[in-house]
Parts: sequence; C-alpha cells; structure tokens
Amino acid sequence: MKTKLDYYRIFYETARFASFSTAAQHLYISQSAISQCIRQLETDLNIRLFTRTRRGVALTKEGELLFQKIESAMQAIEQGEHMLERLQHLESGELTIAAGDAITSHYLLPYLEKFHAAYPQIRIEMANSYSSRTLQMVKEGKADLAFINLPVSDADLCIEPCLEIHDIFVCNADCDIKPSYTWNEIAKQPLILLEKKSTSRRFLDKNFESQGITLTPQIEIAAYDLLIRFASIQLGTACVIEEFSKESLQSGNIKKMNVVPALPPRSIGCAYAGRDSLSVAAKSFLKLIGAV
Repeated sequence: MKTKLDYYRIFYETARFASFSTAAQHLYISQSAISQCIRQLETDLNIRLFTRTRRGVALTKEGELLFQKIESAMQAIEQGEHMLERLQHLESGELTIAAGDAITSHYLLPYLEKFHAAYPQIRIEMANSYSSRTLQMVKEGKADLAFINLPVSDADLCIEPCLEIHDIFVCNADCDIKPSYTWNEIAKQPLILLEKKSTSRRFLDKNFESQGITLTPQIEIAAYDLLIRFASIQLGTACVIEEFSKESLQSGNIKKMNVVPALPPRSIGCAYAGRDSLSVAAKSFLKLIGAV
C-alpha cells in the first residue's frame, strides 16, 4: 500500500460530498487538514484526483476510478460494523452447545426455551455426545459451550459447576424394599448402570472402589433415560440422577432406595475455551443459567 488508510477515508468523504469544507465538517477536522491529506495522497499515487469547480471540487477520470473501488471497500466496512452491532445486541448470530442427551433433556431444555424466546434471531445448534467428545468440540472451535457431568479436569478449558446433582438408586414402585441399604447390599442388587466410558459410571465405580466394593452390573446401557425405563419394568436396580428423575419418582413409576451413607454430591458443569473468547450469545446463555 502506497499511502495511509486514513487518506483514503478522507478522499472518499471529499468525493462523496464534492466539497473540502463539507468533508471537514463530517470528519470533524479542519479544511486545511483535508486539503493537505488530499495533496499527500495525490503525491503518493502520482496522480491528480480532483479539479476545482465553482461549487467545490470534482473528481478527475482517475479519481472516479479510485472512488469506485474505495466506495466498495467503505460499504463493506460499514456492513461489517453493522453486523458486529447486531451481534452485540443479539439480533443475529449463532450459539453451538455440546451436551449429552440426559443433560440436554433434563437440564438445558427449559433454558434453551427461555433463551430462544428472548433472542429469537440467534440460531441455536445442539451437538449431542459423550463428555469427552463435547470437550474436544470446544477445543476445536466446533462448540461454544459444553455441558458435562463433573468431576472432569482439563487444563486447556475453563470448567464451572452449574447445578449440584445427587446419584440415587431406584427400583420398580411395587418392589418390597428395606428402610435403608448399605453400599455392600446395593452392590448385590441386579444393577442397571451406564456404560463404563461415561463420566457418571466412572464416578460411581470410583466411590464404591474406595470402599473396597466392585460393581458388577447385570445390564449396562448407553442411554440415560433407559435406566428409569428398565427399573420401572422390574429389570433391576438403576443408578439415576435424583434431579433428573423427579417426574418419574412423583408419578410412582419408580421409588428411591435409601443408601446409607448417601453417595457424595457432584455437579453438572459448563466448559468453554476462555471468558475472553466467548461470543456475546454464549455469555448471555451463561448469564441465563446463572453461571456468570
């Protein structure tokens, strides 16, 4: 580039108004500064851009050619500024959230509904997968936020707890159960658990192993909602999240088996690349769920 970008802006405004004085008023600088910049631009380009007229100035043929290109560039810049302004006001944009099916259905769904009602112009995309994959999507820039079962640690991401949850054991509502069960007694039940690669299962195994107990489930499944379904038809005792199972517990499809001592609480967490890297839409969603 042969000259400063500011000179092209001054050239554009001068040509648009065909007046040094009007351009000066519009740009809030002196008329002499306008004249000086135009002279410097003509010197840098080694071409005459304006001619004097009774009413002000007019473009030369060479000036007309340059103006056409500068006008397109200025319009593109203004369009870019307008797009950014719309993003800042949540009048456009995208929000990609990665989460497992259970977290999406039982935790995120009401927040997604509220967010869409408040910002209907924001396009929401959901990516459903295991916690490890959702975290990788955030690292790769394929998702803005990932909602996962904690505990999880990753030095490359910010991970904040959003909701405390409690793991409980449930069975069919017609089963005869004791007032309470020890961990050893629960381990002897026909257990229905999530697959070993899930964060929830690893948390469960770790806690039981800390007491010298190995869990050997009768059924292992990948879909969280099937835990409740299988328990309700007397296929065994399932470990579920109490906060996600309120409807089934209240309706009487399943009932809780009191375990003493209760399993320690854990949390649903949100992972993202960094506060500064979050889009306005992502920050607004975190604010909605109370994570900021």
